[in-house]
Amino acid sequence: METSLAPALRAVCVHGAGGGGWEWTIWARVFAALGWDVAAPDLRPAAAGLAATGVGDYLDQVGAWVAPTPDLLVGASLGGLLALAVALAQPPRALVLINPLPPQGLGTASSHAAVWPDVVPWGRTRSLAGTRRALPDADAAACLWAWRRWRDESGRVLREAAGVDAAAPSCPVLVLASRGDVDVPMQSSRSLAQRLDADFLAVDASHVGPLLGRQAGRIAAQVAVWAEQVLKSRNAG
Repeated sequence: METSLAPALRAVCVHGAGGGGWEWTIWARVFAALGWDVAAPDLRPAAAGLAATGVGDYLDQVGAWVAPTPDLLVGASLGGLLALAVALAQPPRALVLINPLPPQGLGTASSHAAVWPDVVPWGRTRSLAGTRRALPDADAAACLWAWRRWRDESGRVLREAAGVDAAAPSCPVLVLASRGDVDVPMQSSRSLAQRLDADFLAVDASHVGPLLGRQAGRIAAQVAVWAEQVLKSRNAG
C-alpha cells in the first residue's frame, strides 16, 4: 500500500543590508530539521550597478521569490521592510519581521538618519573588530563567518527605504524585536506590531543576533513553532 507524504512547508528568507543569504544558515538548519524547505537567496544589484540599485529593484526580486506563495516569509532588518512591502500585494500564508527597518512615519532607525554615499563600502572596509562590536552576542566562529561575508550596499536603497510605506497584510504576522538592538529601537518594532495587529516577541539579542548570535537556533525554533501553529489554525479554519 502506497503512502503519500504531505509536501514540506516552504519558507523564504530575506536578508538585511550588506549581508546575504548566508545570514540564514542557522535558521535554515533548524527549519530543515523540522521538515521545512528553506530558500534564502541573495539580493542582487541592478544591471546598471550597485550605485544605481534602488529599493524597487530589491522589491521586484523578493516579489519573484514568493511566487508560488510560500507558507512563511521571513525578513530581517532591511529584509523585514522589503518582506512587509511585498506581502501587501503578494501575501504569504504567514509573515515574520525581525528587527525590521520601520516603514515611513513609524519610528526611526540609525540607517534612516545616516547620510549614505552611493555605494556603502561595508564589504571593502569590514573588520573583525567591527563585526564583534556589531555581534556582541555571537561566538568567535560566527563573528569570523560574518566578517568574511559582509558586502558593499547601495546607498540609494538605504535612502529610499526611509520612504517605504506599508500597511497590514492579509496574513498572520509576528514581529520579533531584540532588546539590545542599537540600530532599530525595540519600541519601533513594538509600534509596528501594534499597527499591524501582529504578535510580538522580544528577545535578548543584538540587531543581527537573532540570526547569528548564540541564541539564534533557539529563536529560530520559537518562530517555527509560531508559524506551524498559525498555519494549523488557518488550515482548520
